[in-house]
Amino acid sequence: MSPDDVWMRLALEQARQAQQRGEVPVGAVLVRGGEALALGHNQPIASHDPTAHAEMLALRAGAQRLGNYRLEDCELYVTLEPCAMCAQAMLHARLKRVVFGATEPKTGAAGSVLDLFALPQLNHQTAVQGGVLADECTAVLQGFFRERRQQAQQQAQPLRQDALRTPEARFAPVWEAWPHWQPHRQYQHSLPALEGLRWHTLDIPPCAQGDHGVGTPAVPVWLALHSPDGWWPQCAVWAQQQTQAGSRVLLPDLIGFGQSDKPKKWRWHTLERHAHILVQWLQQLGLDTPGAVRLAVAPGQWQLARTLQALLPNSIAGAVAIPTRQLWQGCPPAWHHLPYPDAGHRAAQRAWQLAGWGTDAPTGQ
Repeated sequence: MSPDDVWMRLALEQARQAQQRGEVPVGAVLVRGGEALALGHNQPIASHDPTAHAEMLALRAGAQRLGNYRLEDCELYVTLEPCAMCAQAMLHARLKRVVFGATEPKTGAAGSVLDLFALPQLNHQTAVQGGVLADECTAVLQGFFRERRQQAQQQAQPLRQDALRTPEARFAPVWEAWPHWQPHRQYQHSLPALEGLRWHTLDIPPCAQGDHGVGTPAVPVWLALHSPDGWWPQCAVWAQQQTQAGSRVLLPDLIGFGQSDKPKKWRWHTLERHAHILVQWLQQLGLDTPGAVRLAVAPGQWQLARTLQALLPNSIAGAVAIPTRQLWQGCPPAWHHLPYPDAGHRAAQRAWQLAGWGTDAPTGQ
């Protein structure tokens, strides 16, 4: 094995360290006189530093070790063709030689996009050799980006053609008011009853700061159902009081409302469909056990509450009305209709109105 291969394999080990940390897998080794002076791997994400490329980190560490920013007798091995920033830094350092593995057709500054090392106008020329262990270096990069694409596909939540989705930016004022709840929100579309629609939920632990473990058997669990003219902020103050009292609160936006997808046709909505979504969610959370959940019901949602109780008679421990004085408490008037009106929200409201679901009242539960 040639010395170039030996040092490039060491650079590949650095690249794999970057990959394990979620960084683009590029590694670098600075060598002088047959000794590795410094190692580096990509860290711009972790360090919040756009200059933290593998080559730059190796150059910095090597210069510190030698006590000199000139690295005239040094060679740098890097798994990917340097960009313009790194190439210029190598020229400033007066490197003797640069050896890279894979070419970079989009940003490479050693021959792919431009060749800074070949400019005669610069007052220093550094020898460059590319293609050392190129296949292995390329395979590491391709594997990383293939995995990223697969993750993106798995997380993708496409919008059905018969539904509407409100842009996230419209909800910014709400999250500014409730920033401590953002880590407890979730979008999902995998429940069979959702039929591909995206559903927004909050699963808020006691004290809303994670001081107590979610799912602890001793922790009371509430499932709050907002009104047919509301969405989750309507119940936020009530929910906060419950978490401060040591309870866990599940706070969904029903399909057709708030931050969930909104079918354009009112006929999509049935109590059974909404109840089955809630049942499958509780099953996913492991809360379909005896007496696991109590319902908190806003005005106009008692028929849905009783439909859910009929489907999970053993799991629902009871239902109480959310006090009217606590609904929309502290919310600006604009929030009552944010991000409405739109056709999907109007379709959901129409379904409740035409079917008379919102006219039912509690029966002493």
